[in-house]
Amino acid sequence: MHIGIDTRLPYYQMGGISQYTLHLLTALARLDAENQYTVFHMGKDGRCYTPFAPNFRRRDLFTPCHHRLEKWALGAELLPHRLDVLHSPDFIPPALGAKRFIITVHDLNFIYFPQFLTSASLHYYNDQIRWACDVAAHIAADSHATRHDLIERLNVPANKVTTIHLAANPLYAQAYTDEAVAATLAKHNLPRGFILFVGTLEPRKNAPTLLHAYARLRTMGVDAPLILVGGKGWIYDEIFATIAALGLSAHARHLSGVFDEELAHLYHAAGVLVTPSFYEGFGLPALEAQHCGCPVVVSRRGSLPEIVGPDGVMVDEPEDVAAWVDALYRVLTDSQLRAQMIANGYAQAQRFDWGQTALQTWQLYQET
Repeated sequence: MHIGIDTRLPYYQMGGISQYTLHLLTALARLDAENQYTVFHMGKDGRCYTPFAPNFRRRDLFTPCHHRLEKWALGAELLPHRLDVLHSPDFIPPALGAKRFIITVHDLNFIYFPQFLTSASLHYYNDQIRWACDVAAHIAADSHATRHDLIERLNVPANKVTTIHLAANPLYAQAYTDEAVAATLAKHNLPRGFILFVGTLEPRKNAPTLLHAYARLRTMGVDAPLILVGGKGWIYDEIFATIAALGLSAHARHLSGVFDEELAHLYHAAGVLVTPSFYEGFGLPALEAQHCGCPVVVSRRGSLPEIVGPDGVMVDEPEDVAAWVDALYRVLTDSQLRAQMIANGYAQAQRFDWGQTALQTWQLYQET
C-alpha cells in the first residue's frame, strides 16, 4: 500500500500531537519495511522528520494547518500522490486525496470545555469534528476515555473507534546520573523535592486551584517551591494574578523553554508531579514522570486514571482545594507511600510502548 502521514503540524508547534506523530513515524519505520510511506511536511519547514528508511520519503505541501480552506486545498495537493491511506494525526482529514482516511482523535476538550479554547480553535474543531468522524474509515483514540466520549457524545459506532494508547518519549526512560540532574538544578537554582507542574499554561490545566492548594500547604510547613513548566497558551493571566494575590511570587516560579532532557532531570529531582487538569486526552507528563521515579497526583478526569493506573493517587473533583492539599501533603511527607507510588508508577509506565502503538496503527492501515 501507499500510506501518507500528515506531518505539517510540527512546523507550527512541537506540542503533544506533534510529538506523537514523530514517535509514531520512527516506530512505523522499525515495524514496516513493505508498505510505501510518504511523509508530508510543510514546504517551509527546514527540518526533516521522515525516517531514514528506503520505503519512507518526504514530500512538501503548501496548505497550512487549520486554514479555512484546508479541507479542499490539502486534498487537491494530495491527489497526485494516489494514496491508499492517509493518516491525519491532528483530527481533521481533507475532503479528498486518498482512498481511505484514518484519523486520530486526542480529546473532545472543545466540546466539554468550550470556554477554555480560543474562538479560532473552537470554530475549527466544532465545525468539522462530526464530519471528520463520518468520512474517516476508522478512528484511533488516545485513550479509553476519549473512545467513550466519541461514542457517547458524537454517536460514532463503537466498531469504528479503536483505543491506541500513546507512549512517552524514550528519553524519559533513560537513566541519568546524579551529576546531570544536579547540573540542571544548579542552572535553574532549584533544590530537590520541589512540587512540579508540567503543561501549557491555559485554563484547562486548572493551575489556579493548584496555587490555592500550595498556599495552604505552606501554612502547614511545606516549604518546597512550586515550579510551573510549560509555555504560555491562552487566557493565562489569571495564573500570574493568583500568584501575586496569594503572595507566592518568591515561592512559585514559571520555567519555559525547558528541553526534554532537562525536564527528565526535573522529574528525577521533584518531590511530586501534580496534574490538576479538568480534562486530559492522554496526559503525557504523568507518564513521563512515572518513568523517572517521580510520584504523581492527578485529577480523576479524562484519561488520567488510565495513565496512573488503579494504584495512582487521584483527586475526584479538580476544584477541591482541600483534597489537593491532603493528597499532596501525604505524598510529600509519607516516605512509605512515596516508595510505593514510585514502584507502582514505574510498573505502570512500562505498559505504554511506541512499538505497540505503531503495531496497532499499522493494523488499522491494513484492515480498514
